[in-house]
Amino acid sequence: MALALFASELLLNASATAVADNPPSLWQVAADDAGLYLKVTLADLLKTSKLKPGDVVEGTLARDVYSANRKVFPAGSHVKLTVDHLERRRRARNDHWPWVVNAFTPRHETYPVFVQATVADAASAEKLRVTLIAVSRIREVHAQAKKRQPGETLAENRGSVETSPEKGKKSATPTMILEAFPTESPQNAGPEPEPDPAEIGAVDRNAVVAAGTRCKILLLTDVSASRSKPGDPVKARLLEPVLQDSKVVLPAGALIEGKVVKKTPPRMLSRPGSLYLTFNQITLPEGIRVPIAASPAGAELNQRSHTRIDAEGGLHGDRPGAAWMAINIGMTAGIAKEVDDGVQLVVEAIVSTATDASTAGAARIVSTCVSGIYIATRHGRDVVLPRFSEMEIALDRPVSLNTSQTASPTQ
Repeated sequence: MALALFASELLLNASATAVADNPPSLWQVAADDAGLYLKVTLADLLKTSKLKPGDVVEGTLARDVYSANRKVFPAGSHVKLTVDHLERRRRARNDHWPWVVNAFTPRHETYPVFVQATVADAASAEKLRVTLIAVSRIREVHAQAKKRQPGETLAENRGSVETSPEKGKKSATPTMILEAFPTESPQNAGPEPEPDPAEIGAVDRNAVVAAGTRCKILLLTDVSASRSKPGDPVKARLLEPVLQDSKVVLPAGALIEGKVVKKTPPRMLSRPGSLYLTFNQITLPEGIRVPIAASPAGAELNQRSHTRIDAEGGLHGDRPGAAWMAINIGMTAGIAKEVDDGVQLVVEAIVSTATDASTAGAARIVSTCVSGIYIATRHGRDVVLPRFSEMEIALDRPVSLNTSQTASPTQ
């Protein structure tokens, strides 16, 4: 048994060394289920329904793109896309307006299809096969700050109040989210250029990642307060390496797993939904699973989304605004009027001896009851985190990366 454990440890160390010495190629990383994640800030205002085949869309990468610990494309790289054709897609769920507005909103919208993109920086250019995930204006939401304790400094107080890049205003240009894959197969692709050792960085397997460390992740599953259930798995991918003392402790591309701990769907009386997530495991590129404890600390959401994060990492839908309530009250008044008129006609048709006063009184009672039921049964806003949402999580306790203390690698 001891000999088997010793051999297993040797294999794990050899695997880790091989990964560090020979980082995966662009094709190998993009062959994963999630491909490469490109977040592009567009150069101009864009209305997707107005695009035509052959139109060119340009922008710049909003964040670095990593292949394991190697930076494939730096932020600011120029991105050029050409519209191949247009297709109709089901419109994404939106909690900005109550159901009555959504009911009259077209369920489908026209989306451009980009088959190929060119990403160019100062050194080289790369062609990729791409799939458009979403185009929207984005705002950042961070965990609300806890109340400061006596003697606690502002830096020690975790979290910050909800913010957005434009301080509450809509950003000038939308952001495009793309899933990308190389255009050539490994058989046809040319030799992989030698990576820059400074970009790779050796992963420190003996490090202890400090509690409170922030990690940028990309959700690989859809999560919502109305449809998810407690215990449902949540998967994500680490977007960029985590550094500690100038050393890589968590490599980009590592798989992070968690689950839905608790959820409250939107309820009557316009009460919003809430969602609690926890992340409990990270799988390193060589297959080693490390237990963690982490909770949401921030997220990038659609500009029209109404979601906030409390100091404990819980996601909550905002209360209905003035426009939301005005629309529901207007619908209530319209329903009350129609029911009032309808009941009077029915009563007069059935009871020929009924007086105007009696029919009017009965109609008011019925219309008041119906309108009251309608306004009371209106549900609040949902919490929706679609696939490819960018989040930030914070480690709730230190994480040891010593391979002798971690679980066995995946089979």
